[in-house]
Amino acid sequence: MRNKQTDNSVYKSYESMGSESPVNGIISEVAPDFNFSNVRIDERRMPVIPVRNMVLFPFITVPMAVNDSDTLDVLELAHRNNQAVLALSVKENPDKITGKDLYRIGVVCVVARIMEMPDGSYTAFMVAANRVKAQRITSKENGFFASVEYIPENIPSSEDIELAAIFSSVRDSFSEILSLFSDDETREVRYALSQFQSPFKLINFIICNSPITLEQKQMLLEESDIKKRGSELLHMLDTAYQMLQLKFDIQERTREDITRQQRDQFLQQQLRTIKEELGDLPEESDEAELLARAEKKEWNKEIERHFSKELKKLGRFMVSTPEYGIQYTYLNTLLSLPWDKKTDSPIDLEYVEEILDRDHFGLNKIKDRILEQVAVMKLRGDMKAPILCLYGPPGVGKTSLGKSVAEALGREYARISLGGLHDEAEIRGHRRTYIGAMPGRIIAALEKTESNNPVIVLDEIDKISKDIKGDPSAALLEVLDPEQNSHFHDNYVDVDYDLSDVLFIATANTLDTISAPLLDRMELIEVSGYIVEEKIEIAKRHLLPKALTDLGFDAEDVRISDEGLRFIIERYTRESGVRQLDKTIRRLLRRLARQKAAGKDLPSCIDPSDARTILGKEEHVADVYEGNDYIGVVTGLAWTAAGGEILFIESSMSKGKGEKLTLTGNLGDVMKESATLALQYVRAHSDELGIKEESFTENNVHIHVPEGAIPKDGPSAGITIVTSLVSAFTGKKVRDKLAMTGEMTLRGKVLPVGGIKEKILAAKRAGITDIILSTDNLRDIEDIEPVYLTGLNFHYVRNISEVMDIAINTI
Repeated sequence: MRNKQTDNSVYKSYESMGSESPVNGIISEVAPDFNFSNVRIDERRMPVIPVRNMVLFPFITVPMAVNDSDTLDVLELAHRNNQAVLALSVKENPDKITGKDLYRIGVVCVVARIMEMPDGSYTAFMVAANRVKAQRITSKENGFFASVEYIPENIPSSEDIELAAIFSSVRDSFSEILSLFSDDETREVRYALSQFQSPFKLINFIICNSPITLEQKQMLLEESDIKKRGSELLHMLDTAYQMLQLKFDIQERTREDITRQQRDQFLQQQLRTIKEELGDLPEESDEAELLARAEKKEWNKEIERHFSKELKKLGRFMVSTPEYGIQYTYLNTLLSLPWDKKTDSPIDLEYVEEILDRDHFGLNKIKDRILEQVAVMKLRGDMKAPILCLYGPPGVGKTSLGKSVAEALGREYARISLGGLHDEAEIRGHRRTYIGAMPGRIIAALEKTESNNPVIVLDEIDKISKDIKGDPSAALLEVLDPEQNSHFHDNYVDVDYDLSDVLFIATANTLDTISAPLLDRMELIEVSGYIVEEKIEIAKRHLLPKALTDLGFDAEDVRISDEGLRFIIERYTRESGVRQLDKTIRRLLRRLARQKAAGKDLPSCIDPSDARTILGKEEHVADVYEGNDYIGVVTGLAWTAAGGEILFIESSMSKGKGEKLTLTGNLGDVMKESATLALQYVRAHSDELGIKEESFTENNVHIHVPEGAIPKDGPSAGITIVTSLVSAFTGKKVRDKLAMTGEMTLRGKVLPVGGIKEKILAAKRAGITDIILSTDNLRDIEDIEPVYLTGLNFHYVRNISEVMDIAINTI
């Protein structure tokens, strides 16, 4: 603490104003026995008093309510020690004040008196002195402290004509404002106003008592030029006078309405008395509670009128009737909906990308599309964009993508499972005429999240069914249309609700069962299955660490090598996603947990042999290339829901009349047509292929695809079947370690097929080195990361003759 002798800079600034000093004047008027020269001032470490809802001005004494014990302790200590404090206004009204919540410019004050009020609270009379700027605010256990710098006042001489005009105008404008109120309300202010002769003190006094905002008062405090301060105050007073006059005019016009309302209240009271005599008076807190909650809502006029109307109905029902409970539940639902509550979080594209990469490995195209959607939302500032529908096999992360998007955007998250839904009321809600009526799932999700702009995942949208109760997919048309969902009508709520700020993400396993109008309202994004290499990374980054935590292991207790994970994936799972892989890893860890609980040592790193010992015999057999030792056997590539696989097409001839084509191996109609087409092409081009005509008339043909228990279909085996037939008819073997996939036409043209990424990885796992593809599939190869293409040679063809040149004629 510094004494007055060492605080010359601030103290001299008080004395420099001479005999007309506002300090001397205000002190002598308010506290005649108060000697300001004895005040202890510490410029480097001055106690800070946060002031709520008011701004203190130089040389004005203000009573300040003290609402917390910490501030009271600081004030009492300053009062006892005759120590100056710094009064800084609080910018807003936070529950807990920090240094960032305080304005930097305030006034040095002296605590003249602290009084205890009859209700037990305290009021401190603060004598304000000069303005200062807080250079640095620090927070300690006993409050805030600041180093201060004195801000000089620019006060013209008393003979300044412009200042005199401003002084007079401000006094007149403030008097006009006071004239709008009764004499009893303004008596004390009028008396104080008549006592001021100094323009400086008068302007500061009027600012303190004017009906202007705290921000405006702080702006005036920060103005050093007294003439500018007065001019700006004059403008604010004129605006305030017009606003108050308009307000009083409106009140006058509504006075007749209030009289009519009083009549209605009298009649309502009579009705209430009758109900009381009948013993059917509702709990008084019900209506009061609903009304109090409604006053805090910022809803539009239509909803406000609707709620008031429904609240009046509640008062007409007897408590013992079911209608009272139904009406109360309805009103409570209206109040629980987040009409005006949004989660305000700025969109950071880098953070969104970081969250998506953290939670999901791979899926780069899907992540890019989501980031594009988020970028559009950031630029537009709203959610009016196509609804995304993620479709693909189970377990690939469609639902979890929605949850990650919600976290990345800082929004609330809700999931609505639509699987098995067959009642339209589940979407639109039930009408209140039915017992047990409730809002639909969309409104219920908003009520649960307590936010008007959450991320809602519509899960399993392809599994919606319909019956005599309606078609839920038709109700979803309004929900998922950005042009219509701003006025979504729920039958229970019975008021249009704005869903335009909700981000909807739908998921599906197949598109075949989704209605065409619903598909048209969504942007479809395919989430294909993971390849083995991606599954290994997912297991290492996500599945294994989570399973270890869930099952009570430490992170270092169990390690699984990449070879061990590959063995588990290929021999114990067959899926596109990773759900079965997660179950298998947990099954392995549970058996290790039994060993650990028994005090046995665990393997340091689980390899394929350890995995087989723990999990037992393999459940699936990995694809293995069988070589080219047999004529008529060709390796094809197939796509399944579990990923890519190799399959073998076998053709053989037997003596006969050449009229019979036998197809076996559980083939679908499309694959049977491909076989018929392939045989017809071979017969039509027998000369080019070097096949004698009598081979077709003297032999029957049999085409077989092994693993007959598994259904097979699709056109991608077309060129494989042709190659198999040519090999059988010519007696030539097919090129070693060669596989192929592609559809063919009757003219011999090779068409592109899908699932290329999964197919080539299946070929690589089986030891294939050469792959034949349609030229149009080159674009699919370019989308695959180069690391997955190492060791493979691709042969791009346009017609069957090019296929034969590579597969058979080069041997």
